[in-house]
Amino acid sequence: MFELLFLVPIIPFASFIWLATVGSRTSRNAVAAVGVGSIAACTAISLLITASYLAAPPAGGAYIQVLWRWIAVDSFMPQISFYLDTLSLIMMLVVSFVSFIIHLYSAEFMLEDEGYSRFFAYMNLFVASMMTLLLANNLLFLYLGWEGVGLCSYLLIGFWYQDNANGTAAQKAFIVTRVGDTAFAIGLFLLFSHLGTLDIQELMHRAAQQWPIGSSLAVVASALLLGGAVGKSAQLPLQTWLPDAMAGPTPTSALIHAATMVTAGVYLIARTHVLFSLAPPTQLAVAVVGAATLLLAGCSAVVQSDIKRVLAYSTISQIGYMFLALGVGAWSAAIFHFMTHAFFKALLFLVAGMVIQALHEEHDIFRMGGLRKDLPYAFWGFVIGGSALAGLPLITAGFYSKDLILWQTWSSSQGSPVLWIAGMVGVLLTSLYIYRLIFLVFYGEKQMEVSHRPGWRIKLPIVVLCVLAIVGGFVNIPKALGNVPAFTNLLHSALPQAAERQGTAITETLSEGIAAISFALGLALAYLLFLKKQSLAESMASAALGRAIHRFWFADWGMDWLYDHLFVRPVLWFANVDRNDFIDSFYIGLARLNELTWRALRTTENGRIGWYAAGITAGTVVFLAIVLWT
Repeated sequence: MFELLFLVPIIPFASFIWLATVGSRTSRNAVAAVGVGSIAACTAISLLITASYLAAPPAGGAYIQVLWRWIAVDSFMPQISFYLDTLSLIMMLVVSFVSFIIHLYSAEFMLEDEGYSRFFAYMNLFVASMMTLLLANNLLFLYLGWEGVGLCSYLLIGFWYQDNANGTAAQKAFIVTRVGDTAFAIGLFLLFSHLGTLDIQELMHRAAQQWPIGSSLAVVASALLLGGAVGKSAQLPLQTWLPDAMAGPTPTSALIHAATMVTAGVYLIARTHVLFSLAPPTQLAVAVVGAATLLLAGCSAVVQSDIKRVLAYSTISQIGYMFLALGVGAWSAAIFHFMTHAFFKALLFLVAGMVIQALHEEHDIFRMGGLRKDLPYAFWGFVIGGSALAGLPLITAGFYSKDLILWQTWSSSQGSPVLWIAGMVGVLLTSLYIYRLIFLVFYGEKQMEVSHRPGWRIKLPIVVLCVLAIVGGFVNIPKALGNVPAFTNLLHSALPQAAERQGTAITETLSEGIAAISFALGLALAYLLFLKKQSLAESMASAALGRAIHRFWFADWGMDWLYDHLFVRPVLWFANVDRNDFIDSFYIGLARLNELTWRALRTTENGRIGWYAAGITAGTVVFLAIVLWT
């Protein structure tokens, strides 16, 4: 079955070609069949490959499929080839399956949209690009998929381009992520110039052989790759694009947040973990960026009023947990949280789309309320997905993955109590903002009547994701609850285990207990402030200090204001100053000369036939004279 690996990115790419060329001239049923069916086929092949891998792993734990040589310039000869190990296997399976669920949902959700075929074309190109990124055997091929997901995010965020605000949001996402992509590209040049290859496995081998731990080259190269990762994964300081990306259709938001784009940075760091292990300062920076991001985004989520922006900041915060895990060497824990996060975040976005569609495209959570009986699928989807996000102990998938990160943040030789405390505060904030959303949307007085009821293609994906948001964590059970580390053991052939410190002050069970207390405290605060005594929350928000904090957190801690004053306004000022420089005068002069010549020639077009005949005769005489003379 391994020989079918190339079909995983090829099938969605082929469906993109069909949808982009003839999709608009076919029926919507045909578009849905190709758009959804191609991703279903991609998922089926991923399942078959996974079954084959688990039954009979390839020699060395990895399978390489070379299709052809891409470029041959001196010693630079990258190939179009795919690399399958347990890391890319898990990522491929999760991305393909979640993408299929989202596509099935989209077939009904986007049915009335005039850009139906265009939507599926973009979505399938998105999946093809992500699969290319995950399976690439060299960093140049990976970079092709990397740029592909960036292009697709621009197309999908600005999908409803008739609204200028959507176009602006798409441009913002494209430009901000280009900052990180530029750093990534420079990193590729640095790695090739010093190690002579971009083949990932050979590159990691040469780096380990030639660069000692703490090498300045390793630090610089890994820092450049980190720059690319923080851009794509919306981490500090390049996180500002993701909340505005909610301008796109809700299935797009689900795909970006759950299965593609924002997880690309996590995969890049995990795939090049050897390089980061050789650069302790950069690896520490990964952990610090993750911890700071999860706290800042959690605070911003607490004060948002748009249902999708709450979930957007939630994604930024949860990716922060993955970065925190990567930074302390808990590589497997980061990928475990990626998997569970894909399930419950896709669930939350799809349920949010159901609510928005049912309430005449309303996004404001303060204009909702009392919907738990009218929209039972949405209610239970939010309760299950939100509880998994917050880490409801023992029951939900998020508890097992997040608590593994927290424990290894404490116990790892590269972890620290400060980072662990940041993670625990993040648990409280997550519980607070997600249950705030649930209480405001589904409890209290009804603000609007439901105008739309979902069909089976919306309900079925929600049911499937509800199940996965609960059982998805049972593949890796901690010691105190049964000790079944199946997921971690599977990844050991691709990622090293976290190195634990000896004689830690707390145990894993105690860490889990403190996380449970943090969860309960956040839930209690949400219940008190947004259900039991909303007047208390209103009085806190109306106080001078409360208003100031609310504005600051609501505006993403002033990051957009900062970038506007540091970069946007200076560039606009310089452009205005530079618009009348002498260089422009030269080209303006050429334009004026052309205009004068045109005016002079125009006078000859006076409509007098006699003058035309005389001119033709004179021209003929001059031409004959020149011929005879020469």
